[in-house]
Amino acid sequence: MVAMCLATMCMAQEDKLVVNTTSGPIKGIMQEETMAWLGVPYAKVERCMPPLPVEKWKDVRECGKWGPQAMQQSNRPMSEDEMSEQCCVLNVWTTNRKGKKPVMLWLHGGGFDSGTSAWDPGMLLAKKDVVVVSVNHRLNILGFLDLSTCGEKYKYSGNVGMLDVVQALQWVRDNIKEFGGDPGNVTIFGESGGGGKVGSLLCMPPAKGLFHKAIIMSGTILNVNTKAMTEELGEAVLKELGIDKRDVDKIKDVPYQELYAAGQRAMAASIGTRRPGTPMMWGFGPTPDGEVMVQQPFQPDFPSFSDNIPILIGTTFNELQRQRYNQPITLEEARAELQRTFGDETEAYIKAFKEAYPQKARSNARLPQDLLSIDWLFRSKTIITADAIGGKRKADTYMYMFTVNDVSRNKEFKGSAHGAELKYCFDVLHHYQNQLADSTVSANQKWANYMSAVWAKFAHDGNPNIREEDFTAKWHLNWKPYTKENGELMEFGGDSPKLHHNHDRKLAEIIDRHCFKQLDEFRKTHK
Repeated sequence: MVAMCLATMCMAQEDKLVVNTTSGPIKGIMQEETMAWLGVPYAKVERCMPPLPVEKWKDVRECGKWGPQAMQQSNRPMSEDEMSEQCCVLNVWTTNRKGKKPVMLWLHGGGFDSGTSAWDPGMLLAKKDVVVVSVNHRLNILGFLDLSTCGEKYKYSGNVGMLDVVQALQWVRDNIKEFGGDPGNVTIFGESGGGGKVGSLLCMPPAKGLFHKAIIMSGTILNVNTKAMTEELGEAVLKELGIDKRDVDKIKDVPYQELYAAGQRAMAASIGTRRPGTPMMWGFGPTPDGEVMVQQPFQPDFPSFSDNIPILIGTTFNELQRQRYNQPITLEEARAELQRTFGDETEAYIKAFKEAYPQKARSNARLPQDLLSIDWLFRSKTIITADAIGGKRKADTYMYMFTVNDVSRNKEFKGSAHGAELKYCFDVLHHYQNQLADSTVSANQKWANYMSAVWAKFAHDGNPNIREEDFTAKWHLNWKPYTKENGELMEFGGDSPKLHHNHDRKLAEIIDRHCFKQLDEFRKTHK
């Protein structure tokens, strides 16, 4: 009898892991008590062409391991199962297939050049009463090689990487009910390059109606691609490869590594190569063409057709700035270094920092290091975008800053670096126990519980204020929508959440004046 009961239970488990999709049946696995389907094909691709529907299958397809990531530069050889041009796969996590839960579609970081959805598994975020989906799509030269000057056939070639994401959203619309998700309540969210992808989708008419909320995490580096720039780059690639426009179809036979290398040479020979740390991006990335994409995001706002999309936007305290926390630095040494960037506004910068962060200034323990390690890249442009949209659209805008600090196993203070918030938003802090001190994991788990709940709450109804009964009254704040006037910002860090109001505006304005001179020069020459 016991054996029969166990067999029945196993069969029930197997049944709930088999889902019928519009392409065919798929079978998932269990991950930390959550149902997961990994590596599900949502499109097939032909080089430089928009995505196509996948060919249907009849037999149950096993979807229990990560699918291939997009072609990119790798530090080790990879099999075709690990990395492939046929990379249009997605992953789904849910705890209840019979529900009608909000859907959160994750877009990984890595600029528009590299990355994979496997970096950020969604099984624990799915326990917050949401269905999580993550996506792989074409990147770098395969996703954004503009060959439109070669004829109508290649009209959309410069944006096929983002058209892949639109195709994934269409898959969600057509299939997510089978996983307990609500296709009428989809939130797109992403960090770094993923945040840039979220911003790009807000500017894409083909994506309109396929998502209903957006979370942009450390994503406001400005993409300055123009159609003229990407057309010039596309022609330079053909020149590097020795392919005449009339024979453009030969591009499909060029081995990937040879194509990628030609792309890098073409950038250097035409529109220029972007240096790491440059406060803007260009090259192989999305381009406004008036049809697939009508403008670049964050410049400073989004098209009016996205006015009804609630937006949660924010940054981390340190982002990509080179951290100096584990080096002995005096205030005078910091002042001398700051002089190189801020010149005669150095004292104004130090004063503005102390006014923005009085507690850090009072403690003085890491003040010299903080002055050199605070983000100079994302925060000021995030304020500019929030100013442009906050209180001026049909939907609300909310702003946050992540200041939770990590400490490594060897006791190094790690600050709040670019991407550090992901393990909190996905509630996977325990996955990092081999990298973080035990005390950090135990002390900061409250932040993982809280932030993942906030992200999921925003996905539910566009309002990140979680219910008081879910946390202590001390953690229950009335977080209001952002406007330029109120400068409302939620800080995730310290002992508990805090609300600020334009606390660092003067500091951000000084940073913007001195750290974005290359962007200013670009705008002068591209009016």
